[in-house]
Amino acid sequence: MTQCRNCQAPLEGAFCPNCGQKDINLERPTHQLIGEVLRESFDVDGRAFRTIRALIRHPGYLTSEFLAGRRRSFTSPVRLYLLISISFFVLISWLASEGVLLMPEAGLEIDAASQARFISDLLPRLMFVLLPVFALLLKIVFPGRLLFDHAVFSIHFHSVAYVTLAFQLPLEKVADEHWLPMLAQVVLFGYLLSYFVISIRRVYHAGWIVATAKSMVIFVVYLIIFGVVVGATSDLHLLDGYAKT
Repeated sequence: MTQCRNCQAPLEGAFCPNCGQKDINLERPTHQLIGEVLRESFDVDGRAFRTIRALIRHPGYLTSEFLAGRRRSFTSPVRLYLLISISFFVLISWLASEGVLLMPEAGLEIDAASQARFISDLLPRLMFVLLPVFALLLKIVFPGRLLFDHAVFSIHFHSVAYVTLAFQLPLEKVADEHWLPMLAQVVLFGYLLSYFVISIRRVYHAGWIVATAKSMVIFVVYLIIFGVVVGATSDLHLLDGYAKT
């Protein structure tokens, strides 16, 4: 008799009689993630806050639990990503409109409204496209795992990155003038980097040396891709706005 992956109770049907979790096969194609988007709602319950707390405090834990089939206690990766990313982009759109994130480009008069439009209109879509790019990098470095596993890891890591950036970006404008905001930014970046290494070690069962080395490769390559894609798109968007003025 099979057991529930969430609570290990004996299964007698499609749903666990003990905790209520549906028995599904997680060895499925990546494209089924799209179907999950359609099935999930934006309801926020106690699980969401418990999930966010676990996401921040325990690197790689949510990914490991989800891939092991223990899903009932936490919000699904897609719903979690939508909840955090929407909150994050609303926050930074407001910060940009207030001029807090304003970073003028050479030769261009860029106003806060232009940056706010880019952040609210284009950046969320760009990040959604970059999610599978990050998963593909993981697949290259860890070819023995399913792409679905890497996609779940990518969703969780981007979610915690948004939470970290939500604290880091408001300090951007004053970091050059005061040492305390600059120190806070360094601490937050160090947290995100160490979070990534620990997550890699936990999810992919790698030793510290292997996890650190592979994490650095993935992190640097992804930052380059991110910088090129977002930078080029931002320049085109701002140039287009400048040409219309």
